[in-house]
This record gives sequence, structure tokens and C-alpha cells, in this order.
Amino acid sequence: MAERSMIFAAPEFRARTARLQRAMARDGLDALLLTQPADIFYVTGFLTRFWESPARAWFVIVPGSGEPVAVIPAIGADLMGRCWISDIRTWAAPDPRDDGISLLAASLRETLPGTGRIGVAMAAETHLRMPLADFARLRERLAPHRFVDGTKALHSVREIKSEAEIDKIRAACLLADRAFARVPEFVRPGAALGDVFRSFQIALLQEGADWVSYVAGGAGQGGYGDVISPAGPDPIMPGDLVMLDTGAVRDGYFCDFDRNFSIGPASDALRRAHDVLFAATERALVRLRPAMTAAQAHAVMAEAIVQAGAVPLGGRLGHGLGVTLTEWPSFTPLDHTELREGMVLTLEPGLQIAPGKIMVHEENIVLRADGPELLSPRAPATLPEIRL
Repeated sequence: MAERSMIFAAPEFRARTARLQRAMARDGLDALLLTQPADIFYVTGFLTRFWESPARAWFVIVPGSGEPVAVIPAIGADLMGRCWISDIRTWAAPDPRDDGISLLAASLRETLPGTGRIGVAMAAETHLRMPLADFARLRERLAPHRFVDGTKALHSVREIKSEAEIDKIRAACLLADRAFARVPEFVRPGAALGDVFRSFQIALLQEGADWVSYVAGGAGQGGYGDVISPAGPDPIMPGDLVMLDTGAVRDGYFCDFDRNFSIGPASDALRRAHDVLFAATERALVRLRPAMTAAQAHAVMAEAIVQAGAVPLGGRLGHGLGVTLTEWPSFTPLDHTELREGMVLTLEPGLQIAPGKIMVHEENIVLRADGPELLSPRAPATLPEIRL
């Protein structure tokens, strides 16, 4: 096998592939077909922003044993050739007559027994990144082979991070922390929130991010209304609570945490909300252990907020993190996924300050045998105030 690789040394990718193949054997899969950018990057190290173009489909086959096979548009051959795998098959894409389907079908047949089962990610937080019409043609050509749900194999392997992966996420968190330290330089009364978002992205890039896939936040008197709206031209005012949240990327791995700031002296309500969320996070940092469930993690934070006399936000209070901004599980009352040592997770408690006014706090952790280890430097214990 080839020794060259990108991002990590080749043994890291071989170990991932071996873990996937063990999970495939457990689940009765003879091959695994990967089409999503994160899954392809996870197995091969193929890192590119070219995924932004929907004009081409990309495929990687993980056989039951042996090295993965890349079936990709010719434009990606050179970059894939710098990765660790050596079996790279290409076609001139896009081709409206046959956009890689014949080549993919032939490549899959080589890896499969007579009635083999092909796993494809089908469950929540997955998608099929190829035209449905092409997938229908692929199924016809490969009959009697069956396509079955391969999500469990993928998720069970990807959710446990190696120390090399954890180091990448920690590096992303540290560069974001440096950018957050610069927020007082550009968050001032009168500044448009849109300009603040742009300045924050510039700071993230200057501090070492490869790109900034996600910036969110909010601003408002006594709290913000949501954390997903695009930033507009409205000026920041004294008395506003400003929150910035980032999914900066370094070497293909995300951080995802936020920080809150009071513009001028914080009101009693804002200070108390910050104190409650800080304490709820502290409780999770003390109590979370492997073998707990995502629902139990949600309960730890939600109950801490309720016991403090506040109203927790609905929805999830944290999630997985890694080669995508959000991964499974979700900290909700309905997600009973078992937490395992080596998971990288976010703790994201939020509460209602007043009707239509909220505050959200977020940190990034890796779950160790004896509890969480912070990857994001801890937020200040008191709400930061930006002097007027």
C-alpha cells in the first residue's frame, strides 16, 4: 500500500479502514459505498473545497478487506494521488450520458461475492451525494446485489476520535479562542452586526483557520432572538448582548463554540443568565461519563438550569463534532445513544432570559474514561463586558 498521505500519516487511515471493515463484518456488509464529502475525507484524507460544486459525483468503495477504491472525476486524480490509497479510477466528468456509473458498477462487482450487500449511509445526518436517477441505474446494473443501510457501521467508527483527530480539533479550538480574544477590537456601539461577522471571520483566518464554514450569532437588547439569522446592517447598541459562534476549520476538522459579550455594563438579568449557563456547563463537566446516554447528558444540563429558576431552551443542548460541524449524537430527551470514551462533543446549554430573548453557551470537549476534557479554552466565569 502507498505510504503517502495528506493531513495524517498513512497508518491513521489504515486503522480507520480496518475499524470500518470490522464494523462492516459485524453488520453483514460486503462493501461500503461512500459519497459524502466527510466520509470520503475520513477514509482517504482527500481534502478540498471543490465539494462546493454540485456538478460532479465522487465515490469511494470500502471493500470487505483490502484497500479502498476511489472512483472519481479525472479532475481529482492528482489530489487523490497524494492520499494514501493507490487504486484510483477516473472518468471525464461531468458526462451526461454516463457520469461514472458504468465504472462504479464494474468496480463494485470486483469487490462483491455473488449476492453481496452494499452499505450506503441512509439514516439521519446522511445524504446520498449523487443523482437519484443515477442511483436507480446503479441498482439495476448491480442486481441481485442489494443496497442496504450502512449508517451504523459509519457512525460507530467515526464517532470515536483518535488522538490525532483530537489534536486537530483542539488546534481549531485554540485558533478560535485567539480570534474571540480580539472581539473587543471590532465590536463597538454603532458597528453593523454584518461588519462584526466579517471582522470575526477575518480574525479567524488570521489566527490560522484554513476556512470558516460557519459563523453565526445574534445581538439584541437584553438578549438575542435566535442564533441562526444572517447578520444585517442593524447597529450594535449599548445594552446589547452580542454572541458569536464559529465553525472554523483546520486540516479538515471543526471547532464549534460561542462566546457572549455585553456591550457596556451587563444588566442583572444578563449576568444571571450567564452565571446559570456557566454553572450548567460546569455540572456537565463534572458528571458526564462514558456509558451515559445523550438523553442523560441533556438532563444534566436542563435540570441544572431549572434548579436555578430559569427556563431551558427546547431542542438539543449539545452534539457531536469532528469532520463536520455537527455530528451525532444530539443531546435531547429522545436520543439514547450511548456516550463512549473518545467522543468529541459540544456542551450547549441555552435558556430564555425573557419572552423572545435567549442566551446560549457552548464549549467543546472530548469524553475520557474519567469524564470530559475541555478542548475549547473555558469561557470566563463572568459575562465579558465591552467598554463603551
